[in-house]
Formats: sequence, C-alpha cells, structure tokens
Amino acid sequence: MDVYSTSHVPPGTRAIYWNQVYSSRFAQVTFNPLDREEFEAELKVDHVGDLGIARVHSKPTDIERTRSHIDLSSRRLFSFVLQLRGSAVFSHYGHETTLEEGDFTLCDNARPHRLRFTGAADFIILRVDPDVLRTYLPHPERVCGLRLPAREAFTTAAATMVQSLWDQVEHGLPSKFASMITRSMLDVLSTSYAIAFDPWIAESSAVGARRAAARQFIEAHLKDPDLSPGMVARALRISPRYLRMLFVPDRETVSAYILRRRLEECARQIASPLWSGRTLTDIAFQYGFNSAAHFTRVFGDHFGMTPRQYRKAHLARALPLS
Repeated sequence: MDVYSTSHVPPGTRAIYWNQVYSSRFAQVTFNPLDREEFEAELKVDHVGDLGIARVHSKPTDIERTRSHIDLSSRRLFSFVLQLRGSAVFSHYGHETTLEEGDFTLCDNARPHRLRFTGAADFIILRVDPDVLRTYLPHPERVCGLRLPAREAFTTAAATMVQSLWDQVEHGLPSKFASMITRSMLDVLSTSYAIAFDPWIAESSAVGARRAAARQFIEAHLKDPDLSPGMVARALRISPRYLRMLFVPDRETVSAYILRRRLEECARQIASPLWSGRTLTDIAFQYGFNSAAHFTRVFGDHFGMTPRQYRKAHLARALPLS
C-alpha cells in the first residue's frame, strides 16, 4: 500500500505539495483548500484484482477536475465514492447532490466534476475499468453524479462490504482471493444501483433497456452450449437485425460479446486456486465450448497464451512465499 500525507510538509506549502502528489500518484485534480494554512490531507492507495482502492482524509477543500485535467489523463476509469465521514456536495454529469455519511456516488473521470466539503471528510474510492464495470452495470453513465442513499437497505450492505474490504487491505489481503472479491463487490454495488435506479434507467431509454436485457440474458445463459444471437433475439422477442443494432454502440458483435464473456469466465476459474482440481477441458465445456482444440485456439487469441500457460502463471502468483 502506498501512503502519502501532508504531515511532514510546512503548513504554508501543503496545498501546492498535495496537488503535485495527488495528481502524479492518483488522479489529475486540483485541491483548493478553504484554509491553506490549516490544510491537512492523507491518501492511501492499493488494488484488489480489477479494483483500485483508495482512502482519502482531508480538511475542508474544493476538489475539481476540469477539461485540462482530463486532457492529461491517458486512461478512462469509473469510481465508486463512499462518503465515510462528513458531508460533501458533488457536481457531475449535470447533477448536483449532497453526499452524507454512508452514501455512494459514481464518477466518470472522462467528464468534469467537482467535490466540495466545508468540514473534515473521509471517503473510500473504488476505481474500475469501463469494460469490467459494464459487465455488471451496462450503462454506468446514466447514474454518474447521482446519490445512492445510505437508507437503501442494499446500500448499507455495500457500504459495510467496502469498509470491510478496506480493513482487510490494510492488514494484508491474500492475492489468491482478489478476483473473487472483485466480482462480489461489483455484484453488490451494481445490485444496489439496480434497486435504487432501475425504473429511472428503464424510462430514460428504451434502447438502453433492451441492450441491458440482452446482456442480462446472455450472462444468465453463458453455460448453455446453444446460446447464440438467434436464441437471444427469440427470447427477447426482437429481430436479429434489431439485436445487432443494440450492440453497435459497443463496437462489438453479439457473437463476439458471447465469446468474450465465456472466455473471461473460463479464465477466472482457470486462475482460481479453488478450481485447480478441475481440468481445463471440464472448465471449457462448462461454458459452452464443445471442442478442446477450438477453446485453446480462441483462448490464445484473446489472452495471448494457452489455457495451460495462463493457469500456471496465475497459480504461481497465488502461492504463499516460503
């Protein structure tokens, strides 16, 4: 875990120092403290599987990400922000919302945003790649900047999980469980958003709702060897042509999406110590492949190594140091 703090910096230069450190080590933003002489801040950064995780403590400040910051960034990421202590006003995607303790919001670093708090604040940030997030939350842009309130029953569970994850990370989390933890965390967060915003999301775009339904059907039937674009279209009672149109914005055909998701699920099990007793063929056949040779070829095309090499590389990382 990397830790950065203003504690060793003279008060008069802390704001300048902090902006340099935070921008170079975590995210391109500008901190504008309410009191530059009294300003204090701390950042702790680590990662768990596909998730980046950070905790930020800060005295009152205004944090802003502008177009100029975005132009300096090379990678798009989405961030779940959990307000642990204090309150803040978050402006993003045309929304302005007040975050209280236990609330979540979702942030897209490819769009400007602003976070303002007048008291000391403490928050946890979970950062995730867009392609990974869309597997769980097909259209994250629709809920960016909205407040996921702590009073929602499932939000409380999500907040508890995030805080527990942070505690585990601080004490040392075994890497062999990272991928399982990532999936569980994203499952809970996406379910929380679905419960809170699904009606609003569905009303905002019929096309988006159809696309989400298609993805959900595919995810539920990945293990069915008969899964195909035709099967999806029939299940949703839409034409194959309309189904193809739904996937155009993602620049991926329906068939390519099905294959990619099957390969990703196979890779997850191949890399997991919990599945080390299962043969590669068993895992492949479980996810709809009916030819070991075909599976090995498409797996190699996607991951750049054979399933056997992939398993060896990942299980070696999970072995405890002697």
